[in-house]
Amino acid sequence: MNRRHILAMVVGAALLVPGCTGTGGSSKGADAKAADDPSKVTGTIKVLTVRTDLVQDGTMKKYAAQFNKTYPKVKVEFEALTNYEAEVKIRMNTENYGDVLLIPAVIKKDDYPKFFASLGTQEERSKKYRFTDFTTVDGKVYGQSPVGVSPGFVYNKRVWKEAGVTDWPTTPAQFLQDLKAIKAKTDAIPYYTNFSAGWTLTSWTYVNGSVHCDPKATDKLAAGDPWAQGADLRVGDTLLYDTVKSGLIEKDPTTSNWEESKPRTAKGEIATQWLGTWAIVQFQDAAKKAGVNPDDIGFMPFPAQVDGKFCAVVSPDYNQAVNVHSEHKEAARAWIDWFTDKSTYAKDNLAISPLKNAPLPEVMKPYEDAGVKFIEVDDSKGAQVKNIDNQSEIGIYAPEYRQNLVDLARGARKGDLDGFLADLSKRWTEARKTVGS
Repeated sequence: MNRRHILAMVVGAALLVPGCTGTGGSSKGADAKAADDPSKVTGTIKVLTVRTDLVQDGTMKKYAAQFNKTYPKVKVEFEALTNYEAEVKIRMNTENYGDVLLIPAVIKKDDYPKFFASLGTQEERSKKYRFTDFTTVDGKVYGQSPVGVSPGFVYNKRVWKEAGVTDWPTTPAQFLQDLKAIKAKTDAIPYYTNFSAGWTLTSWTYVNGSVHCDPKATDKLAAGDPWAQGADLRVGDTLLYDTVKSGLIEKDPTTSNWEESKPRTAKGEIATQWLGTWAIVQFQDAAKKAGVNPDDIGFMPFPAQVDGKFCAVVSPDYNQAVNVHSEHKEAARAWIDWFTDKSTYAKDNLAISPLKNAPLPEVMKPYEDAGVKFIEVDDSKGAQVKNIDNQSEIGIYAPEYRQNLVDLARGARKGDLDGFLADLSKRWTEARKTVGS
């Protein structure tokens, strides 16, 4: 569940895996229209999901039971896939890839109409929902995320307080000083990289937009150098490097353990991790299981401010879509609409609702109290960024380059930070010229 949940966040921000766009798609396109009368919608639909945990514990069945109170003639079957991306990639070479599925990273945005049925126009859907631009092609929307996520530091408030830190740091330099205070005054590991898991490090790409509170941050990736002086990714990567270089992380990152990091953070053995809102409920659950106070788990924004305010980017999780080949498009559309609008999924996961008029979850109240500004980064240039990233072979949404960065900072790799980032800049710039800006 956990790896897939963070992958969901990653893919929501438009990760692209090279090599395949599938062959099962239709060039004609289709619409999945909303039902006029729920009592007349019929059919058995298969819903593909990454949430193996919720299928195994019966939670998804409970959602389906609630759904059937509105749509009594629709039977919902779930299939949870452990290695979702790899398995669905293969299935999409056929027409049989479920009725409702999560849009895989491997599918290019321009190809969405070949594989998914339209949910309506962006003009109309954007009035009600967030994130519509992430799945819009030629004015039509092809997917809808049931939740929004925001990156940030999951931290143990008790440990930070024991170190004498009660206010969120407002600059990278202050953040480092706070971690040093934790190291000096407590027994906790100040920062945990979760290096071995790898995918956890991809969260650092989502500083993009937060540092300068810039809704057009993706445009700048498409047209500029992500590692130029002062650029968001350079600021984030430099902070990660300095944290490791200063010895403020686990003793041996290669033996880090994601699952163990949750109860260890809850108990105060680990002070801080850069993850996302999706992780909060998991760390609080770990606290309950460990018999410690779940309220010790806090969440803080990246240490940067604009005009005295923190900024936090909100992005979609995996987007649900209707298979263009489904024989029950109306029923499939009904499930997506109900799951997004009426289910308690977002609330149950302490997540940000995709509904524009919905309040923030209670767990985000400290953000509201602190006046954190939430922004949604325009994804209209997202496909271009993916192409540049693909061509450069850097992988800003993959773990390897930041694992290399951590290795560099801890002395397991030769070189220096400026040289490392200069190489990334060169590769990105050359790829951008090839792809076109």
